[in-house]
Amino acid sequence: MARMTRSTDISPLSVLLSRVDAVSDGSPSRDTVPCGFPSLDKMLGGGFRRGDLIVLGGDVASGKSALALAFAIRATALQPNHPGVAFLTAEMAVERVLERVLAIEARARIDDLRLGTLDDVARSNAGAVALRLREQLPLIDRLPAGSGTAAVARLLDELPEVGFVLVDSVAALASGARASDEEIASSIRELKALALARDVAILTTAPLPDLAVRADRRPTLDDFGALGSVKQHADVVLGIFRQDMYEPSRDIEGATELLIRKNRNGATGYVDLYFYAQWMRFEDMLDPDR
Repeated sequence: MARMTRSTDISPLSVLLSRVDAVSDGSPSRDTVPCGFPSLDKMLGGGFRRGDLIVLGGDVASGKSALALAFAIRATALQPNHPGVAFLTAEMAVERVLERVLAIEARARIDDLRLGTLDDVARSNAGAVALRLREQLPLIDRLPAGSGTAAVARLLDELPEVGFVLVDSVAALASGARASDEEIASSIRELKALALARDVAILTTAPLPDLAVRADRRPTLDDFGALGSVKQHADVVLGIFRQDMYEPSRDIEGATELLIRKNRNGATGYVDLYFYAQWMRFEDMLDPDR
């Protein structure tokens, strides 16, 4: 029998240990993309990971797009050169997304931006934000409805430096006017395969329109439907719950639970956020001043 010989090449385990040592010395992990909300990053072991599929779901008008955009903005600011961040939208024109970026970061009302009725302080804040984001803006582009995951793959072909892609929303990838469970399930599987093949983190939003008809409206894994594909293939599943959507009250206005319903590499639970509806802005309740 021939004797087995050890390769003289550096083993994958040695590479992994080198990366562990580098992170312990304070260097950022190259396979992790912080989302910029400290409570969530802590729960996820530092943030989203390359190769992972993340699904963010919530009721209609719960703030899915706003939170996904906030992830994109903050991830870009935290890692301006590595990795690149892309926000692909089928829900809005690019100019509308940029309008939201200004509202979120300048703490300005969307209506005031649209109508040009900002006061002097708000106009100054918006100008400062525009200047700061000139070099720290995620790539924002349209995702044609029905384009499928091929559109995401083409983006990664053209921009290989991108390491975090946000897709708003998964239903837009389907070819029909109304996405079927089968089409969404197929898109989820394809997005997960693409995340692994291209070594990128991919986040997609998912509408959960049936929450209002029951007593507890907190999203569960089963609410994501799509023939169980989200439950099976996603690495991280997040659900937005805002009680003030169903029971308006000053005591709970803006209070948001971001539920971690699945975390393939760690714990589940929830983090407390606050939603300023007039600015379309989420903040971390434990670390609000960013």
